[in-house]
Amino acid sequence: MPNFGIPRRAANDVRTESANSPLNWRRGLFRIWILLSAGWIMGWTIYLLLEGVQGSLNTRGDFVEVPILLFAPPIALWLFGLAAAWAIKGFDTER
Repeated sequence: MPNFGIPRRAANDVRTESANSPLNWRRGLFRIWILLSAGWIMGWTIYLLLEGVQGSLNTRGDFVEVPILLFAPPIALWLFGLAAAWAIKGFDTER
């Protein structure tokens, strides 16, 4: 009779497959950067909305600071990540 169920594997087969699979560092770190950047932007947006409702944002200079405050740190972190990746690639052996 043919087996139509889930194929059975030994427990050690599953461990060796997951232990030998390489990690995709680039994709993982990019996703962490996306999450941190989104959290940064959401947190400051909520704070600035509450300050605006209270009337604290009065001058034109206050409104110029908002995009700098929201987007400069995530962009700086991204550029630092690119520079760090470039530096680490310098240690690879040439083929």
